[in-house]
Amino acid sequence: MRRFLLAVTLLAMGAHAHGGVPGNPLRVAYVEFPPITYQTPDGKPAGMFIEFTRKVAVEAGYEPEFVYLPVSRAYLYLTNGKVDVWPGLTNIPALDGEVLESWASPLPAQLSAWYLAGTQPLDHFDKLLNKTVIVIGGYTYGGLLYWLESKDSIRVTEAPNHRSALDMLKRGRGDYLLDYRQPVMDTLEVPADSMIRESEVRSRNLAWLFSLANPRAAIVREAFDDAYIRLAETGEVPPVRKLKEGYVIPGFPEQYR
Repeated sequence: MRRFLLAVTLLAMGAHAHGGVPGNPLRVAYVEFPPITYQTPDGKPAGMFIEFTRKVAVEAGYEPEFVYLPVSRAYLYLTNGKVDVWPGLTNIPALDGEVLESWASPLPAQLSAWYLAGTQPLDHFDKLLNKTVIVIGGYTYGGLLYWLESKDSIRVTEAPNHRSALDMLKRGRGDYLLDYRQPVMDTLEVPADSMIRESEVRSRNLAWLFSLANPRAAIVREAFDDAYIRLAETGEVPPVRKLKEGYVIPGFPEQYR
């Protein structure tokens, strides 16, 4: 009997070390947020956060099954339990009470206002009043998009992607572009975009958000956090970060902080 239990244990350890536990799937939502998460032209999940998720899920003993979704659908599926986890952003008001956030956070995320040289920096959110703001199609900015659209004095225009948004800004089709720093920095071209400037609007963190519709959400989160720590110790993922209170520009809507 002892030999049988030992064999089962070794088999489980081998499965854990070489690709997760067969038959222990984890449904992972991901959205178009390059270079953090995105879908390749041949329909495969990619991006730095996708790679971290693969490593951590396998180390935690799960088989990740990636599901590509629009952002709003990812929120819905987390709420109703059609997906188990989303590698996304922390502090999303629409998901308050619907998810557990991991303690581990591989990277920070910064929302910025981009503008052309000669335009006033955005040092207070009220400066968006009577201006045209470019946004990225499919992004809700943690719900901030709904606030922008509710203001009669703010004109909102949508771009299909980061490159198009920057080109719209350069052509004067908007005063400010609201977009996350990493995707824009990955898109900027020198010297063609050298006239573009940046003001920080809000800083948050990337984390794993576990659906509370899954009764094992707390267990999965603990497994992910523990796995992340182990991988960080071997240098396979970024070091464990000490999270700090994020920056919020003065005048930022209170309900979306």
